[in-house]
Amino acid sequence: MQDESRPGILAQPRGATSGATSPLRPLHWLALAVLGLTGAAFGIAPESTLDMPPLRTIERALPLPELVPAAADDAPYWREERVQRGDTIGSLLARAGVDDPGAMTFLRTHAGARPLYQLRPGQPVRIATDEDGRLAALRFVTGAGDLLAIERAGEAFSSTVAAAAETVRLTLKSGVIVSSLFGAADAVGLPDAVTVALAELFGGDIDFLQDLRRGDRFSVLYETRHLEGEPVGTGRIVAAEFENRSQRFTAFHWRDADGQDSWYTEDGRSTRKAFLRSPMEFSRMTSGFSLARLHPIFRTLRAHKGVDYAAPTGTPVRATADGVVAEAGVMGGYGNTVVLRHHGAYSTLYAHLSRFAPQLRKGTRVRQGDTIGYVGATGWATGPHLHYEFRINDEARNPLTVALPTAGPLPPESRSAFFAHVQPLVQQLALAREVATTRVASRD
Repeated sequence: MQDESRPGILAQPRGATSGATSPLRPLHWLALAVLGLTGAAFGIAPESTLDMPPLRTIERALPLPELVPAAADDAPYWREERVQRGDTIGSLLARAGVDDPGAMTFLRTHAGARPLYQLRPGQPVRIATDEDGRLAALRFVTGAGDLLAIERAGEAFSSTVAAAAETVRLTLKSGVIVSSLFGAADAVGLPDAVTVALAELFGGDIDFLQDLRRGDRFSVLYETRHLEGEPVGTGRIVAAEFENRSQRFTAFHWRDADGQDSWYTEDGRSTRKAFLRSPMEFSRMTSGFSLARLHPIFRTLRAHKGVDYAAPTGTPVRATADGVVAEAGVMGGYGNTVVLRHHGAYSTLYAHLSRFAPQLRKGTRVRQGDTIGYVGATGWATGPHLHYEFRINDEARNPLTVALPTAGPLPPESRSAFFAHVQPLVQQLALAREVATTRVASRD
């Protein structure tokens, strides 16, 4: 009886197994030979053809490797060992095949070798041995980020500590939103610091609290710092792309002649909005802008001229734009409140704060993203949250829908250099986008 649970491509018609068997054609023998050699099992329907995926040629100019002289016959043999839980320097050297009582005496007694006794699991230690298994040299990056070098000269040893050589490499990651930005970032191994920077980079176009949808995609090219070949941290985002609700946003880093860092779109428009959509990095909106809302305390219909974000007490609140503190104090039902005046006719209000940022006073200048206070429940509040208002000519507007002004474009004198710098980055993001799309299609 035919197994109904098998895919059709693996199930033969009933008549195919009854009666005399047909002779095997030469191509069938070849297929059987391949299956026997590889140990694989697969099926192809008779008279069928396979559609090959489109091919894409990607060309990159790679520098030629430098020529180095061949190693001498008596050159030491280098190997790398990772510190394991419970390791001592003695057990680590023994695992590396070192048999050298003199070296162990030096490492135990010399003050310069003390950092070797502060080993943490996962740390790499590079060890060189001679043909007799004696320690020839040792390299270790200390917890302070310095390079400890142990050298052998005859029967004597010496130790030196110097700044470790730091290199910066680029890492490209892409992901697809399933439930949240951080969930997608964790799935592809994107560091939290880069995830937060990605949200800040596109925060003027995307409200990451409300706008994300399942299937949104991102790609990000960012710097990673390495000491002696080991990753020790992340740097800035070099290029990024975010597709939200079928709309694609891009950002490319550019450093001007004065050393100022900025991000622009592929055609040179600034990605930085004059105002952020949200005064908090990550939170939950509990009440939107309304001309008639049932007040949670007075139980009457009143206009709600801002947006409420629920967050734990003490959560930092950031300025959504550059500005000057117009008010910082208690304002009736608003409780502890900060009012910022911005360029032109714009102003913003932040209410129910538990406390203000240190040194924040009336007249203080703040930059976009600066912490100006912390979430609380002062004034007329039923729980800890932030009430945020966006005003034009002192008239409240919905901060989630109002058109936000942008920062200035790329200076004309920098455009040609910027476009030459951006072109290869555009190609890398396009490649990452295709990989992410293929991954989702294969999973579906």
